Amino acid sequence: MSNRRIFDAHAHLAPGEESLSRLLKEMDNCGIDRAIVVAGAVVSADVLSRQIIEGGFVKDDADNDAVRAGCARSGGRLAPLFFANPHRPASVYREQGPDFQGLKLAPSVHGVPFEDERTVALIEVAVELGHNVYAHCLHRADFGVRDLICLAARFPDTTFILGHAGVGDLDFYGIDLIKPEDNILLETSCGLTATVRTALSRLGAQRVVFGSEYPMQSPRVELTKLEVLNLTAEEWQAVAWDNAHRFLGAPR
Repeated sequence: MSNRRIFDAHAHLAPGEESLSRLLKEMDNCGIDRAIVVAGAVVSADVLSRQIIEGGFVKDDADNDAVRAGCARSGGRLAPLFFANPHRPASVYREQGPDFQGLKLAPSVHGVPFEDERTVALIEVAVELGHNVYAHCLHRADFGVRDLICLAARFPDTTFILGHAGVGDLDFYGIDLIKPEDNILLETSCGLTATVRTALSRLGAQRVVFGSEYPMQSPRVELTKLEVLNLTAEEWQAVAWDNAHRFLGAPR
């Protein structure tokens, strides 16, 4: 692993210097060079678990300031995404967005559908800022993979990441749904090895991006999932490094 670069496309950073130190230490322990980070702990894990299954939402803001500050102290290792709250005007994102490198949407937290005018307004700002979009989907009407596809179709020049390997850990169906949509990538965290293998086979390595879901998941577990797939050097380069840079619009 030591001779292969790793860019984690999905980790969370909570407020505080200790959280930053823990993340960087974990990255060092796992051989991760860089990470895309978003705010964590907008809601407790218990509340999030219930909302994923039963619905519901909060109107609370993520601590984007803490993410911005932590990234500034990371020596260039961390890249911040703006965790948008659709219950706020899109102008909040427009004002703060230049300090970030992409947009994060979490319907499981804020409960606003993908095709809601508030969500669309946020994507319009992302286009203005040259940002791409990371999003979670749910197994509910208005929040599913088909709904994300409809949103992405309205913005064909914007790249979207379907987070957590789709809905559930075995979303072969979601992989097939996004296959014709070249501007949607699939992020690997929380999916089964079989799901990632299927995504590589059906989408190609250029549309699969490694993510850890730290600290809810150990990056070592997610990296082991890649290791057992016996990726070629070219596949590893794409999944574990190039695609995250491409999502950020950054040089490799």
